[in-house]
Amino acid sequence: MDLQTLVTLTTGVALLTCVLAVVGVHTYAKGRAQRAALVERLSAAGQIPFTGRRRRFRHLDRRLRGTSLGRKLELRLAATGLDITPGEFFAAMLATVAGLWLVGQATLAPFFGPIAGLLGIWAAVQFLNWQRQKRIERFINQLPELARILANATHAGLALRTAVGMAAEELEAPAGEELAKVANQLAVGATMDDALGEMAERLPSRELVVLVTTLVLSNRAGGQVVSALRNLTETLEERKETRREVRTQLSQVSMTSYAVPVLGVGSLFLMNGVKDGALDRMTGSPVGQAAVIIAFGLYAVGFVLIRRLSRIDV
Repeated sequence: MDLQTLVTLTTGVALLTCVLAVVGVHTYAKGRAQRAALVERLSAAGQIPFTGRRRRFRHLDRRLRGTSLGRKLELRLAATGLDITPGEFFAAMLATVAGLWLVGQATLAPFFGPIAGLLGIWAAVQFLNWQRQKRIERFINQLPELARILANATHAGLALRTAVGMAAEELEAPAGEELAKVANQLAVGATMDDALGEMAERLPSRELVVLVTTLVLSNRAGGQVVSALRNLTETLEERKETRREVRTQLSQVSMTSYAVPVLGVGSLFLMNGVKDGALDRMTGSPVGQAAVIIAFGLYAVGFVLIRRLSRIDV
């Protein structure tokens, strides 16, 4: 192969490489533009939150979303209003479980490592329940104002769909966010019954069920929605005050339910601090291990019973 042929071949390969690079950059840019358009369209339809934050653990998130557990976790996270994906939450939970496992094994005894890991899983589930309940409580507190806005809007001659969109713009989160999802679903063709029903499933409460039922029946039968909403506003205000009084009266009982297991775990640290290695010797036999498991089970039963007995549905 002479020099001229080698130069021609090298030039051709370089040109081909440049062409492939340009095509690759164009395809990459086009793909990013299509993905951005899809994300914007889905966020406008209320399907996914659009925050612009870079998501981590995308591969784990895709794997989780393909399972029933991942889909349930996604729904639970959507109800809490947290800006976190199932993959990110699952990774954080695994890190917490691993950390508590190591801490329990190092500070107490190797037997307490798995128990501390299970407590980490329980704490993660309780955290989601707490966030969800807190968001529901905030939404319930906004229901009287929501009913008042809807009543004024419908009294002014606006359609119920328009009134929902107006309330979504005027109210703060979480009511504004939930009503924005309802308005977006109505904009893409969903019925009023389905959109309001999904909102009631995300944030279950008796007050919201009553409001949704009133709106659905009024929209379906064409009844006096203004008078119904104004009467409902007064009822929701009264229930709001009643719930506040009940929660204040039961605050001491709620703290007791958390103090009981904390005292039990604290006694283990006290026992190990008084006599170093006492927990190692106690959990070194099957009898001691069974006693520890039974004790933790009794603390769990006590926690559940106190929470059940102190729950009053208003």
